[in-house]
Amino acid sequence: MAFTFAISLVHAQPIESLGALEFSAEGILFAGDNLSGAIHAIDLRNESRTKEGFEVNVYNVDARIAAILGTGTHNIKINDLAVHPKSGEVYLSVTRGHGVEALPALIKINAESELSAVDFTSSKIASQALSKVPDISMKFRPRGTMMSPPSAKDIAKAQRSRRMFAIMDIEYHKGELFVSGVSNEEFSSVLRRMPYPFNGQESISNIEMYHIAHDQYESRAPIRSMQIKNIDGIDQIVAAYTCSPIVLIPLTELKDGAKVKARTLGDMGNGQPLDMVSFNLMGQEMLFVTNSGRTPQVVPLKGLNNAKVVTDKDFERGGKLDISPVMPYGPVGEGVMFVGASLHIDLLNEKQFVSLNRDAPTGSLDVETLMTMAPFKMNNIEAAEFDFPSYKPAQGKE
Repeated sequence: MAFTFAISLVHAQPIESLGALEFSAEGILFAGDNLSGAIHAIDLRNESRTKEGFEVNVYNVDARIAAILGTGTHNIKINDLAVHPKSGEVYLSVTRGHGVEALPALIKINAESELSAVDFTSSKIASQALSKVPDISMKFRPRGTMMSPPSAKDIAKAQRSRRMFAIMDIEYHKGELFVSGVSNEEFSSVLRRMPYPFNGQESISNIEMYHIAHDQYESRAPIRSMQIKNIDGIDQIVAAYTCSPIVLIPLTELKDGAKVKARTLGDMGNGQPLDMVSFNLMGQEMLFVTNSGRTPQVVPLKGLNNAKVVTDKDFERGGKLDISPVMPYGPVGEGVMFVGASLHIDLLNEKQFVSLNRDAPTGSLDVETLMTMAPFKMNNIEAAEFDFPSYKPAQGKE
């Protein structure tokens, strides 16, 4: 594999923001810093707690974090969630404030569901800056919805810096980091790979994919969430994009300067994937994909093996709405019941997730432990047949 030397430093540098999180099996926390355009490796190997059976449940977590950081909930944004592989404790990357003046925070939730801010100065940190990150002045274009002109919210969205999308997701695999995001080029969707421990080397591949719902070949928007899995006998990135295609990218094709065509296998329909985690359900490996505009999707990994790769030649031309008979298309699994919205998620243990949820009845932002077999809690449903005193479970046939 070819590498190029990044123009970056390979020692600790100030942490300006915290976004995507990823743990190594040993307890190194990799954190994406979009504002400085760097990946930080925070050494959290010396956790005092041994992983044990417990649940993490924190309600109105944004208010709890705001109190710790001395501000209000309107100034708190939770960017990602990751579970420490040894202690089982939960880490949240947080932004306090707005714009370039915002400050980063790393919040830990322990086994007693107590919150605390992690002191960066007490941890050993190594950093590597990324090359070709968007300039802070690079913006988006304002656009409306369908035939409507841009609203005030659309205009505000367009003022965001593209730098904040330089790092969207991080995966650690066999001594390397794989980082999805955007670059400063017109062909901006990129996958970066770099060895860890950092040595200044960085390989950048441009990624193009066919988007069924949009009926376009796209090379700008980044991969939103991904996992690395062995598919068809080789290690491949399973990636989800906005609106919401599932694609495969063999790791062997990710070479410096390569323009890679991802293999589109399916499309869940419109929406924005937020997180993807691998888990085992009744002996079968699954992917659990959260989405800001859809119920979570459970994708059987075996369905991706020998799956048909599609192009624009496989469909009638034109964009496709969710009500199109074509959608959803391909081996994208099934949507599962979820009361509210799961925003970010990780595996707490073999049978449980820990999830950052937006509660449907109250709108509160919560961190909850959920069963992988049934990732919802009945207490979030206002009233059901099970709640009546006269309810009796169904009797099995004799």
